[in-house]
Amino acid sequence: MTNGTTYTFTVQARNEEGTGPSSIPSNAVTPYKPSKGGSGGGSTTTTPASTDTSVKVLVNGKVENAGTVTTTTKGNQTVTTVKLDQQKLEQKLASEGYKAVVTIPVSTKSDIVIGELNGQMVKNMESKQAVLEIKTGAAIYTLPAQQINIDAISEQIGRNVALHDIKIQVEIAKSTEETVKVVENSRKKGGFTIVAAPIDFTIKGIYDGKAVEISKFNAYVERLMAIPEGIDPSKVTTGIVVEADGTVRHVPTEVIVIDGKYYAKINSLTNSTYSVVWHPLEFKDAENHWAKAAINDMGSRMVVSGVDNDMYEPDRDITRAEFAAIMVRALGLKPGEGMNPFEDVKVSDWYSDYIETAVAYKIISGYGNGNFGPMDKITREQAMTMISRAMNITELKAELVNGEIEKLLEGFGDGVQSADYAKRAIAACVKSGIVSGRSDNMIAPKDNITRAKVAAIMQRLLKKSKLI
Repeated sequence: MTNGTTYTFTVQARNEEGTGPSSIPSNAVTPYKPSKGGSGGGSTTTTPASTDTSVKVLVNGKVENAGTVTTTTKGNQTVTTVKLDQQKLEQKLASEGYKAVVTIPVSTKSDIVIGELNGQMVKNMESKQAVLEIKTGAAIYTLPAQQINIDAISEQIGRNVALHDIKIQVEIAKSTEETVKVVENSRKKGGFTIVAAPIDFTIKGIYDGKAVEISKFNAYVERLMAIPEGIDPSKVTTGIVVEADGTVRHVPTEVIVIDGKYYAKINSLTNSTYSVVWHPLEFKDAENHWAKAAINDMGSRMVVSGVDNDMYEPDRDITRAEFAAIMVRALGLKPGEGMNPFEDVKVSDWYSDYIETAVAYKIISGYGNGNFGPMDKITREQAMTMISRAMNITELKAELVNGEIEKLLEGFGDGVQSADYAKRAIAACVKSGIVSGRSDNMIAPKDNITRAKVAAIMQRLLKKSKLI
């Protein structure tokens, strides 16, 4: 037999009288060769509070006794760990087929809830495009198995370690007192109200005392944070990420209702500490503006900012640096996540961290001569090029068949004036409904774009991507 391969067995009786019928297949068995050192051996600082008991797990909504639950204490925190049974899970996934949802519901009020699998289970779930869902009273974490990226974890731990020996823990935890203090200080500086207490979301691969944390994903991952009873759901503006240094950033969020209970649905490309806030903003100079709703919405969500406390300058043309910064904020990306390849962007510039992230996520590429032109006014075709790249991140599809690009551009009186590099991007933005022509049936590719228009475009991008 081959290690890591799942087998079933049948029994058939044979004698001089003939051959009897085959038995029904046995339970699936997967042999493994333990890696050197094993996955245990380390000491633990936790204190058992209860013995292992079976726990009900849902697979596509069907109840299965496919795990055990243990509650322990770690310092002054209670920890509930649900460990999935590999054999039972694999049998169920085999019968359910592709894209099954495995839900671990935890009703106990623990400070930390952990769903535990091994690397081979994750790999098998990944091959079937399965989704893992951890559900507590405070949050629901929905995680496609492929986003755990077991291959990356294995690479860091060591390829010689069998996947079966790598422990994978998906954790939802009440933030520590120290983190709560950081969030409170951020609240005072940011002028927002905390609606839901901060929660930490973590994924770890563990082997022989070594832990590898997965903090980034290559697609938006959804987590729901429960809105506390008595809170008006209309007083929820957005979800935020709170970094260890107190830096706060918006993450795309919408309020939804499930079985009569309100949740903030947060879509993010990272793991971190999350909270939900109320942060209403109204800019005085947008009061009678056509883009008032979009400007105030994006301002409240911390995507756009004013020139001072209550002025936005909606009709001022926007610069390339401003546009890149707003795009990074709108997508909920962390500034400073990459390298700066441009000669005309200095580390001391306020926008340098945003430029680095925009480059890392392939939203911007510059002029091709080593410069970005941060203070240049951005043109509509340049903006649409960046937007189309952002659509790749949000997975907003605008499939363009043969001849459709030309047809869409021909619908505008000046479509032929579009630069060759921008034509596909313009067509994608038009087809997806993010950008429309002007009232005179012009797309105006060479014109500049205003701060008001940018706020409206960002709102449309997030809505059509179903992120807010």
